[in-house]
Amino acid sequence: MSEVTRLLTAIERGESHAPEELLPLVYDELRRLAAQKLAQEKPGQTLQATALVHEAWLRLLREEDRTWNDPQHFFCAAATAMRRILIDNARRKNSPKHGGDLARVTLDGVALAQGLTGDALIAVDEALERLAAEDVPAAKLVELRFFAGLGHQEAARIMGLTRREADGLWAYARAWLFEALRTDFGANERAKSP
Repeated sequence: MSEVTRLLTAIERGESHAPEELLPLVYDELRRLAAQKLAQEKPGQTLQATALVHEAWLRLLREEDRTWNDPQHFFCAAATAMRRILIDNARRKNSPKHGGDLARVTLDGVALAQGLTGDALIAVDEALERLAAEDVPAAKLVELRFFAGLGHQEAARIMGLTRREADGLWAYARAWLFEALRTDFGANERAKSP
């Protein structure tokens, strides 16, 4: 990881060769994260792991503030980029032009970390934004687990948390999101009723 850290610093300084040298070092890990997330998606997903990695890479390099303190910070930024790509893709597919108004997904009986698409995925993203306004670490843990497909221990390690801290944060975040989503979907269903 010291080579990754050196190259992240070189990118921050604007050295043009650094991104070319960094990509081969982080590509396998990024591809693994993307494949894990996409494996949770429903059949018919048109986005492939390679495309998700490449789009996330391009977004990371286009950012104005490309200051990544260490490899963990970089992978958190990559998880955020993947999240935004998946949300953009879900919003596009959910638009009336793409048949988004033909089928709705409900959260009844669905565990938070299972593959969601359409309205449900957008609702989770919006709830996650509200959670981030209250508790950034809780939102980041959900993002790493839900959108990047990391396991609990991997996400805790990346965030620098002990297993116990991560357990407490995960329990809080799940409860918060469950209540937020229950409230959101309940209000939407009441609004649709004649």
